[in-house]
Amino acid sequence: MSEIQFVDSVTELDILCQKMQHEPWLAIDTEFLREKTYYPKFCLLQIATLEWVACVDPIALEGQMSELFEIINNPNIIKVLHSCRQDVEIFYQLTGKLPAPVYDTQLVAPLLGLQENPGYAMLVSGFLNINLSKIHTRTDWSQRPLSADQMKYAADDVIYLAKIYQMMEEQLQKLGRENWLKEDFEQLMNPDLYDIPPANAWLKIRGKNKLTGKQLVIVQALAEWREKVAKKDDRPKNWILRDELILDMAKLQPVNIKELSEIRSINDGFVRRSGQQVCALIKAAQGKPGLKLKAKENSVKKTVKQEAVLDVLSAVVRLRAEENALNPIILATRKDLEALLFDEPGSLLLHGWRYSMVGKELQGLLQGQFTISVNKNDLTLHAQEV
Repeated sequence: MSEIQFVDSVTELDILCQKMQHEPWLAIDTEFLREKTYYPKFCLLQIATLEWVACVDPIALEGQMSELFEIINNPNIIKVLHSCRQDVEIFYQLTGKLPAPVYDTQLVAPLLGLQENPGYAMLVSGFLNINLSKIHTRTDWSQRPLSADQMKYAADDVIYLAKIYQMMEEQLQKLGRENWLKEDFEQLMNPDLYDIPPANAWLKIRGKNKLTGKQLVIVQALAEWREKVAKKDDRPKNWILRDELILDMAKLQPVNIKELSEIRSINDGFVRRSGQQVCALIKAAQGKPGLKLKAKENSVKKTVKQEAVLDVLSAVVRLRAEENALNPIILATRKDLEALLFDEPGSLLLHGWRYSMVGKELQGLLQGQFTISVNKNDLTLHAQEV
């Protein structure tokens, strides 16, 4: 590996782009800040292969990175990332495009016997026997100049990622699992993951399942208003209105400034700036029909028989996991099985490698296409004769 190339001029960026466009894959990571903004502030882009590593300064090159983004969005180049959602969000925000295809090492790890959703430091330790330093975890990456230690810290993320990618690919090929995650990676390129409509912002507020349908209408109205204001002003949502205050307003339903001011923990400045608008939103929402949560969000109590069916499904999962040398939790959790039992859309067991390994079989079992026989040492599924 050559020395770290720090790219903060158009000339250097042109040279890097010439090098990048001929690569079949690129290990990529980003550094950003989000504590004081709605949108992530892009501070550093790290890129590596097994032969070279570069750190690009998007602050110095603001508005001049279109060629680099075209390469990152090139469908013929695999973008290797770890826990890619936040990195992809930055690229989508800046270019309006998703950098397909991606390869997320966090998703690959469980197929190789590691725990689900492992952190990057755990992967580096497990694959390379290297313990990553945490000294710059809280670095303000927007500050310039960056020190040599900061540059090395940032570059290590992609240097090791490139090595881990190669090792993962070799192990997956030996196991015949190199294509298992194709659909999972494709799902990461769904724009809905990165651009949530303001009208749906209320669905992310915790604690709403304890409210009535009429109260939920108010939660939706206030969350939508907050999302729009946060985007327009580029400020964190909770700086505008905290989730717990949205829930309190939905319960108490203030329709004038006096009632709003009496809510515990309400900020006087918020009341002055936005009180009239918020009260008007609440009043308008009171006249709308109530909302309903999905069964999962309502936490519907299961019957004894449904719990027994879930136990049977769990037994099949354990068998198939054992056959494929996987942790059963990686294959399907209890919640995954509940989603399948209650026909919830988006169940993990109806997509990708999980569907091939056990989901299709479980679906058939629930539809009466299979029976189960048991003896002291085994449990076997039998296809029903048509």
